[in-house]
Amino acid sequence: MSKPIPVGISARHVHVSREDLDILFGEGYQLTVKKDLSQPGQFACEEQVDLVTEKGSFKKVRILGPERKQTQIEIALTDALKLGINPPVRDSGDLKGSPGITLVGPKGQVKLDEGVVAACRHIHMTTADAAELGLKDKEVVKVRCGGERGLIFDNVLARVSDSFQLECHLDTDEGNAAKINTGNTVEIVK
Repeated sequence: MSKPIPVGISARHVHVSREDLDILFGEGYQLTVKKDLSQPGQFACEEQVDLVTEKGSFKKVRILGPERKQTQIEIALTDALKLGINPPVRDSGDLKGSPGITLVGPKGQVKLDEGVVAACRHIHMTTADAAELGLKDKEVVKVRCGGERGLIFDNVLARVSDSFQLECHLDTDEGNAAKINTGNTVEIVK
């Protein structure tokens, strides 16, 4: 067993490009920080948008900052059922061939041809963390969640960058399945 790794449970959210932010909120609009997130430079915004498909919708889905080069929506697979779409399970940013969706903001709406994914489970870590854990960037591992509904998650991607802080990101479905919350810990199974 390895050292305990803090968990961050990721709810459905939107990463928005400058171009789409202008359409949704108005030309030159700047995102407003609601609170800082665990990863350096990342923050939850005051701004929210609606997600709309032909089969369903979610109101007031939070935008996470800062702006990205491409708009991306990350949802859990349970969310996908309500929206009537089938997003791929992928690393953040890998959007090619993913389902589209319409984002509705206070000033306008954006219809995306692609951009919805269920983010794969992953662990953010620095190069020092990776060396201590014996891992390389993009390596795939298993993590053990202890507790009342303990289980082992397979296919957890190691993401290594010195701009990261050590944390394992799971979505709400996974957190609920293991009965764990942000701040609990997991361990890598070797």
